[in-house]
Amino acid sequence: MFMKQTKVWLVLTIILSLLALASACGTKTETPEAGPSATTGKTPPSDGGSVSGTVAYNGAAPAPKKIDTSADPVCGQKDPNLSTEDNVVANGKLANVFVYIKDGAAADGTKVDGYAWPAQTAAVTLDQNGCHYRPHVIGLMTGQKLSITNSDPTQHNIHPTPKNNPEWNQTQPNGAPPIEKTFARAEVLIPVKCNQHPWMKAYIGVLKHPLFAISGADGSFTIKGVPAGKYTVAAWHEGGATGTEKTMQVTVPAGGAGKADFAFGEAATASGQPGLQMMPALEFPMLGRH
Repeated sequence: MFMKQTKVWLVLTIILSLLALASACGTKTETPEAGPSATTGKTPPSDGGSVSGTVAYNGAAPAPKKIDTSADPVCGQKDPNLSTEDNVVANGKLANVFVYIKDGAAADGTKVDGYAWPAQTAAVTLDQNGCHYRPHVIGLMTGQKLSITNSDPTQHNIHPTPKNNPEWNQTQPNGAPPIEKTFARAEVLIPVKCNQHPWMKAYIGVLKHPLFAISGADGSFTIKGVPAGKYTVAAWHEGGATGTEKTMQVTVPAGGAGKADFAFGEAATASGQPGLQMMPALEFPMLGRH
């Protein structure tokens, strides 16, 4: 009799343990989206210098191609001559080139990722305006907030396709609140598309440090706050499957300026005939807030 009761209690104990384990496994704890965070390491020197230069386009720049907006006439209301933005060239100078410190070290051997760069608390805005992304190219630090807005009287579908960060895809109707996101890992560069307007493209550079700039309409750029040292400076321009990147070695003196001039050409142009082929506005569930 005693042995029988012992077996019953043993079976009940095992059943209760399994139920408790199943309950614990079924409880999900959402990980909050990463916010602004400073990198760990040494304090950046106060006598940092800069890297500046211009980005040229050699040869005849390809003419922008007119976009067919017949599937969504709203896109042609702001600009009846809506055209592609693969190469924005004026007077032989190329805009929308992402220039950044890729590698190298300061005079004392400290790598750029080895400094405790201050967290960037100000959000960077990516606006959908005139059925284009504005700006076309942006830069962020890891953990810095990206605020996506829709200024158009039509619906858009924001779809970044990173390799090192989670991919997401979200619809944003006109008048909807901003979509706020962050990227936890460095990545150069993240393509962004709109599933409903396939010509809409943007690129996001994410780095662990703030040493980057984007060339303006005149092709000029300046990277500020660079510690004195020798660095590999890279310039990235869209085109082809993954873009084109060019590098050069630059020495930055304490409180002084280094020079880096780049040139791209017809080999960096994107191919393909633009058009408007409406695609479904798919959404993938994501943990955390949007």
